[in-house]
Amino acid sequence: MAALETPQAFDPWDPAFVADPYPAYEELRARGRVHYYEPTNQWLVPHHADVSALLRDRRLGRTYQHRFTHEDFGRTAPPAEHEPFHVLNDHGMLDLEPPDHTRIRRLVSKAFTPRTVEQLKPYVDRLAGELVAGLVEAGGGDLLTDVAEPLPVAVIAEMLGIPESDRAPLRPWSADICGMYELNPSQETAAKAVRASVEFTEYLRELIEVRRKEPGDDLVSGLIAAYDEGDRLSEQEMISTCVLLLNAGHEATVNSTVNGWWALFRHPEQLAALRADHSLIPTAVEELMRYDTPLQLFERWVLDEIEIDGTTIPRGAEIAMLFGSANHDPAVFDTPEKLDLARADNPHISFSAGIHYCIGAPLARIELASSMNALLTHAPTLTLSEEPTRKPNFVIRGLEGLRVTL
Repeated sequence: MAALETPQAFDPWDPAFVADPYPAYEELRARGRVHYYEPTNQWLVPHHADVSALLRDRRLGRTYQHRFTHEDFGRTAPPAEHEPFHVLNDHGMLDLEPPDHTRIRRLVSKAFTPRTVEQLKPYVDRLAGELVAGLVEAGGGDLLTDVAEPLPVAVIAEMLGIPESDRAPLRPWSADICGMYELNPSQETAAKAVRASVEFTEYLRELIEVRRKEPGDDLVSGLIAAYDEGDRLSEQEMISTCVLLLNAGHEATVNSTVNGWWALFRHPEQLAALRADHSLIPTAVEELMRYDTPLQLFERWVLDEIEIDGTTIPRGAEIAMLFGSANHDPAVFDTPEKLDLARADNPHISFSAGIHYCIGAPLARIELASSMNALLTHAPTLTLSEEPTRKPNFVIRGLEGLRVTL
């Protein structure tokens, strides 16, 4: 069976689609299990069962360079002027495959065990309370910049051992680097990502040198110690790992927070139920991540030919798994378009799956629950003060801001 033509409703550069991609996803699912999308030269996969299976399929990879050259794989090498971004990105475990991925993840996972993360909870709760107290004292503000951003940035910076005085550039660096994960990024986007990659790398190289001389109780010092003990973690891998943890450690949490509260304001009956019963917070966190997924698309390279519903996807192709669509698949979720904060059966894939399952998922859940609890407790009359503007990005889904008042 040939791949079906992609419906015109799927247009990641159309503001109307970015504002609400879910009707287009419904059409994609109805028309087939896989669709070739010519503008990005990708195969789109919209169904939950297929996305879940492909995330675990070792015939696919986040990279192909552990097995093939660019030429062997039928791909063109990135432009030389983009090299700083690709050196930084390609040495992080998210874009590596075994055995390098296994080695680095084993080292980093020691900092993200359930016990270690649980020990961070008092710090996260205290910081969330302080940020919300500031919002309340001001009578309102921007939930994005006043609470959603500073909380996870501070937590991951604290884990990495980045001094508070050095943290101001972290969020801008992250935003510029993450711009390269959008579909067909522009030259301007690439230039910003390269500049941020150079500056972030230089900063971390200096921080690593300081920690070599004066180790502390932080993740950077731990990675240095592992390297010194012969665990074969290069300095570039340390730098790339720190950038990945900073970017992944807050980007999704920030967007989950504002996407979630925007959804709550649009569903006042659900918000009222949550305010009346804070025990709903754990299921509310999961449902809000499912309902408006912060990462809409995740890519994999086809390392060995695969077949989906009679369509052969050749080696060298790129598959785009549509997380947002999978999380609204009626084959898995009853009434998926309904926001149900008490939804018990919720196998969303917002944290991915397989060997690249989000290592920081337990920490993200604590951060989201802590900020939600602080807002419900200390700002029970929180209301929207103006309609938010959706960011133009498709892959990483978020808002420009979320203005609120009390």
